[in-house]
Amino acid sequence: MPTSLPIPDHVALLAAQSRQNRLTKPTGSLGMLEDIACRFAAWQQREIPQLPHAAITVFAADHGVTAEGVSAYPSAVTAEMVKNFAAGGAAICVLARQHQARLEVVDVGVASTLPPLGEQVVNAKVMAGTHNLARQAAMSRGQVQDALEAGRAAARRAVAAGATLLIAGDMGIGNTTASAALICRFCALPAATVVGRGTGVDDAGVQLKTRVVEAALARLTPQAEAQAVLAEVGGLEIAAMAGFYLEGARLGVPSLVDGFIAAAAALVAQALEPDSILWLMASHRSQETGHLAALEHLGLIPLVDFRLRLGEGSGAALVLPLIASAILLHGEMATFDSAGVSDKA
Repeated sequence: MPTSLPIPDHVALLAAQSRQNRLTKPTGSLGMLEDIACRFAAWQQREIPQLPHAAITVFAADHGVTAEGVSAYPSAVTAEMVKNFAAGGAAICVLARQHQARLEVVDVGVASTLPPLGEQVVNAKVMAGTHNLARQAAMSRGQVQDALEAGRAAARRAVAAGATLLIAGDMGIGNTTASAALICRFCALPAATVVGRGTGVDDAGVQLKTRVVEAALARLTPQAEAQAVLAEVGGLEIAAMAGFYLEGARLGVPSLVDGFIAAAAALVAQALEPDSILWLMASHRSQETGHLAALEHLGLIPLVDFRLRLGEGSGAALVLPLIASAILLHGEMATFDSAGVSDKA
């Protein structure tokens, strides 16, 4: 099936790889930094890419499955954290300020009604949290479409504001349960190998989450396609993140994939548009169980492993300096010819 998405520039990729081989260093000695620079060259359609301007969008929504006791925190924390984002007190706010990155928070399904919190918080509420996926479909197909479009619209806003690199973050108590279910389905993995501690539940909590995920997955038929799976066991913010990745790809702007929830959203995006994976880069390996398996299924290699499990887009924001270093090395190092240095025989 022909894709509706653009393809990264292969000519620019080859030119960038050739330049890497002419830089004053042993071939391949900068490892993944070389790969990063070359991928940005292909994305930007130029041999020497420019430093990207990052935009971070945090999607917030509640999950009815919290009624099953799958989280160590109450669902009220979702709305409270949105207020914390607006006040600039969350980890991602600190990182956005550090990197001078645009930060937007999108309420796509917070259960409570939020007061006006300024232009930085966008009201795109589809519904007041999903239904309890342990007992029924999390949302309807129409609600999935609306959440996907909320993410697409957020990507368009970010790119219109000058972003050349997108980061999607998440906030939603209960969302590791929904994400685990999605990862299990798209990667064909048993729940016991994917379900983790999330917000910090104990062993009994992990067992409970595993049973919930197994029960939810049992309702899906083998023929269920991506949107049906998302409606049955997904989350509003996960759907919005998938839409964000898809629209970024459509606009020719890459996205950095954050942690466990972001990987679930990337799997959804890949299932909807396989070529969207060409516009994604994994930032880090989360401590959450099952994250590495999801990345391996996507064919993405994480840049770092800091044992994170915060979400919010924090892991992706942390690798922005690494990306900048990779691009600067690629563009500013001398070649053997320009430096008058002898190349290998």
